Amino acid sequence: MPASLGHLNNLFDFNNARTWWFFYAAAALSFLPALGFYYVGEEAIHPIVALEMWYRGEWLQQPLYGLYLKRNPLFHWLVIFFANLFGWEHVLSVARGITISATVLTGVVAAWLARRLYRDNAFAAFTALIYLTLEDVFFYRGWLAYVDPLFALLVFSSIACLWAATLEKRAGLLWLASLALFGAFMTKALTAYVFYSVAVVVMAFRRENLRFFLRPASLLPHLLALAAPVLWLSWVTGGGQQSIMVSEILLKFSLNSLPAYAKQLLTFPFLILAHLLPWSLVILYWARGKPLNPIASDSPQLTTAIWIIGLNFIPYWLAPQSHPRYILPLHPLFALVLAYLIWGLGDQAKALAMRVFVAVLALKLIFVIAVFPYYQRHYRGENYEVAAHEILQRTEGHPLYSSYFGSSGLNVTAYIDILRLPQAPLTFPPAQWESGYVLAHTADPALGRVAEQYRLGAENLYLLCRGSACSTGDKNNSLSSKPFNSR
Repeated sequence: MPASLGHLNNLFDFNNARTWWFFYAAAALSFLPALGFYYVGEEAIHPIVALEMWYRGEWLQQPLYGLYLKRNPLFHWLVIFFANLFGWEHVLSVARGITISATVLTGVVAAWLARRLYRDNAFAAFTALIYLTLEDVFFYRGWLAYVDPLFALLVFSSIACLWAATLEKRAGLLWLASLALFGAFMTKALTAYVFYSVAVVVMAFRRENLRFFLRPASLLPHLLALAAPVLWLSWVTGGGQQSIMVSEILLKFSLNSLPAYAKQLLTFPFLILAHLLPWSLVILYWARGKPLNPIASDSPQLTTAIWIIGLNFIPYWLAPQSHPRYILPLHPLFALVLAYLIWGLGDQAKALAMRVFVAVLALKLIFVIAVFPYYQRHYRGENYEVAAHEILQRTEGHPLYSSYFGSSGLNVTAYIDILRLPQAPLTFPPAQWESGYVLAHTADPALGRVAEQYRLGAENLYLLCRGSACSTGDKNNSLSSKPFNSR
């Protein structure tokens, strides 16, 4: 036995679930610093929408600048509940807390499924750790205040409950599967039903599973799960949202550029492999020139996972308008396959996995404690909040609107909305307005005169004015001491 492996065996029992749950807890705790980061990308969309829903008493529609997005509101309901509990000044931390909780819970559900598939507590905990430390989840997607992690949790939970119900022939679990499935739809889109339907089709290829699915006790929860979005779209939201959802799905298959599509076909699988680092690399490294020795010589469960992944993966690979984040619900299944292969390679592979995890965790801590905070202080992040304070000071006493739907406009608007409370959130400028200010992404003379320009990272934010508002404030006020450029 290599000395390094013997040393690790003295410290940790690779076949004890507590070992892997200890590291899972450490990985989960590494997400906490993200709660204090400034806005990133376009994640301000959901805090703005939640605030506008709460302020206007709109519980079914999602207003953004007073315009309606025609999306589903479950994520925003959660943000509203917890923002009222902890205070709206913490709305970004609340939204990220929901995302991080969904990410960590997805790993727990992966462990729950792995335990039912293979009856091995240590392997179940190892599967959870593999999922949580996938590159895209661990460093980026798992903490950003977007709906994707909650959507992934609910879609995967529905598939996990379906799988366990099929394996154990317990129709009661199908009610949980149907509830999670409808929850996924209420979080994002109808595509939740596509992920789930593929899993049903794959499992139905086994005759005993098909008989189980056709039992009345199995059909009823599925029929209700199918009826629920129809009722929501036709009765609750008035039907218009349904056509928007379908058209958005079809839009993903529109071909705008043949070279861009060729690039998409070539690079998409490699992007997914990159998002599955470091564990995809561990498999490639360890298995070079060697056969992979699975836990058992025959694993129909592994085959089922691969088929569910493959059939769901193909449409997103072939769609001209696609993105790796769209298949986030498949990442727990990727983790199950990766964990299965690494686990089956024996204690040496587990020791390597342990060293890789320690290295990845150390890298994550450097990222969240030093690198990203430095980036936000000196390039893009803190300057959104500073700009919001300056704009409020500059525009005090005058109407203020926002017409900028890009990341800089959204993030600055999100800070302004909170700072203005109990005043109403900013709205899109009305068709006719005589005096005031508007946030815009271009210096459009038709919209107003340039009162100030802010350089936020690689983007410009313009504060435009009309009427008597243009004569107020110090046009020559220098902001060179601020973390953004103004001219």
